[in-house]
Amino acid sequence: MINFINQIINGLSTGSMYALVAIGYTMVYGIAKMINFAHGDIIMAGAYFALIAMGFVGPIPAILFSIVATAALGVLTEKVAYKPLRGKGSLEVLITAIGVSYLLENVFLLIFGSAARTFPQIMPKGTINLGGISIKYITVITLVVTAVCTAVLLFFINKTKLGKAMRAVSEDQGAAQLMGINVNTTVSLTFAIGSGLGAIAGVIYGCAYSLITPYIGLMLGIKAFIAAVLGGIGSVPGAMVGGLMLGVAESLTIAYISSDFSDAVVFGILILVLLVKPAGLFGKNVREKV
Repeated sequence: MINFINQIINGLSTGSMYALVAIGYTMVYGIAKMINFAHGDIIMAGAYFALIAMGFVGPIPAILFSIVATAALGVLTEKVAYKPLRGKGSLEVLITAIGVSYLLENVFLLIFGSAARTFPQIMPKGTINLGGISIKYITVITLVVTAVCTAVLLFFINKTKLGKAMRAVSEDQGAAQLMGINVNTTVSLTFAIGSGLGAIAGVIYGCAYSLITPYIGLMLGIKAFIAAVLGGIGSVPGAMVGGLMLGVAESLTIAYISSDFSDAVVFGILILVLLVKPAGLFGKNVREKV
């Protein structure tokens, strides 16, 4: 039982990282109605930005720099690659997103090389022991950071003027524009927030695994996308719950079955949930008049 609880805790830690990334996916889809498959590579960029900054400043300023730089990269990506395609077909946007993903990977590959870089351990080491249950400090910090980020984001979306503008654009871009809302600014803000959260996830990944490469965003992005779809893409609470579920399922599979089957179990859970509830756990079925 103690080992089972430890695996649940480890899964929640990994799932929190997936949740932060999934929130970026779900926000962009909810507002701009597109899947930004380059989001995983934005997270990779955030980890490298933090790594570079730590060579000059302390951990906290480095993390803040990474958040700002990654948010700027997300906005630049939206302005250059996605804005010209607004109103176009989903296939064009999908191909562009995949192209942006490969572009970012190869740019960082050219700059930093393919060899793994050691990420500084900026979080305290050690564990908390509670009746045989061992909880690493990094696990506690990851869960707290994810909970705080999600709570702040939900408050921003539901209680602030900019958040209400984002919800209006999500419901109907045309009507929102008629009411005086700047759609371009709102979409850019969405990319900035999602990318900034991705930077935090990139730092957490670096601290958790100690090594980063230009390819870390590939599988992380795919699993976070699965988490977003599982929870109901377009729903921030759904992304949070989907990420945690995914992390726990992956941790239990590795512990009790085999690490070789972890990805298969993750995709299997997604298929089962979508068979029962195609819109995801927190998603809503939308009816269209024909």
